[in-house]
Amino acid sequence: MAGKRTSFIDRLAHKRTMRRWARAARNADETKLSELRGLRSAARLLRSHLDRLIHRADERLALPAIGSTAFPRPHNADWFWRPELWRGSLKTPGMSSVQTKSMLGNEVTLFHDCEFSELTLRQLRNLREEDLAPYGVRLDVFKFDGSFLSLVVDLPEDAVSGLTKNHLVGMNTIVEMEKPLEIFARLNVRHGPNTEQIVRELPLNEQDVTVEFDLAYSKLNEKRVERAWIDLIFEGPEMNQVTLRDLTFSRRPRAAL
Repeated sequence: MAGKRTSFIDRLAHKRTMRRWARAARNADETKLSELRGLRSAARLLRSHLDRLIHRADERLALPAIGSTAFPRPHNADWFWRPELWRGSLKTPGMSSVQTKSMLGNEVTLFHDCEFSELTLRQLRNLREEDLAPYGVRLDVFKFDGSFLSLVVDLPEDAVSGLTKNHLVGMNTIVEMEKPLEIFARLNVRHGPNTEQIVRELPLNEQDVTVEFDLAYSKLNEKRVERAWIDLIFEGPEMNQVTLRDLTFSRRPRAAL
């Protein structure tokens, strides 16, 4: 009963507060200026709390759910992963005039050799019904005076734990762009003093893209694997906007011949 009584009191107090602010709004034209200043300050403070509540509620109640790791993956995958930038809200959601080696979150770094940066990089909330990732990332490129632009994603330790030449590493992404451009994905695996690299071009005619990196023909030293990362390389990015709605990875052993 105590819980119900408290709930009733809360509802009653809420109604009284609503009536008070409705009355203040109706009488604003006739209220004394000294009193109106106080009401304005109180209303602004209340609005800041309400705006923050609405913002967080919209994020949590909208689909897809924040923190979601749901995405299609091979049935025999022994590792799969969605980076944090596409999984949850970042404390710093974006940057402008982005300098080379700038990080968005803990796993994604932007590299370029522009003398003057006219690049912006920001996280955005996915709200489309077909999206599985809670967040996406948008790269805006205006004037581009450099020779290369890449987004580097550091893969976690689980990605290389037990990695062998018998593995296929898969990458899935959903790409939107204002105008066509070439995008390459390069898997880098550090093993001892050497780095094995495998490059795949993303098909331009598809939004939902899947590429696989086959380690069977690499010179990977399985006993010395240390770390791995992916370079997303953008060719001719000037005056373009590229949105990666999702980015996921998986690993599976190749089928026995």
